[in-house]
Amino acid sequence: MIIRELDGRKPVIGKNAFIAENAVLAGDVSMGEDCSIWYGAVLRGDVGSIVLGDRVNIQDGAVLHATNHKSEVRIGNDVSVGHNAVVHGAIIGNDVLVGMGAVVLDNAVIPDGTIIAAGAVVLSGSVLEPGIYAGVPAGKVKDGSSALTARIHDNAAGYLEYKSWYEK
Repeated sequence: MIIRELDGRKPVIGKNAFIAENAVLAGDVSMGEDCSIWYGAVLRGDVGSIVLGDRVNIQDGAVLHATNHKSEVRIGNDVSVGHNAVVHGAIIGNDVLVGMGAVVLDNAVIPDGTIIAAGAVVLSGSVLEPGIYAGVPAGKVKDGSSALTARIHDNAAGYLEYKSWYEK
């Protein structure tokens, strides 16, 4: 793993974190407890801060970054950011799933209990309501519900088990 201090800002890693050997954390990055950063993931806090809540999993190949002096990444608790997804300067609530290959752009706001489908693109400045969003640009295809939120939460909980396999 590469954990790099930039301009006096060093990543802060929460308790019980798993960070894959080739993941990169640079600059102003902080994470809560029980997070997992998977193979090839890049969290580059050089031009804007990146803050992860508890039980967040950033899957293989995902990139988190921001725009200088214009955005930062804020991610709540129990969030899954799928393989090869990009979160660029967005605010993401609790119990959110950002699907594989999805892109969430600057200053977008993703509320609790929301799924961004694989390959979807959430445009800069979008403020979504809970639900499922798909397409380019992303549009709402289903309303949010407690059942949907539970499904998303269970997905993030699965990553607590997966990371335990690598901690042995």
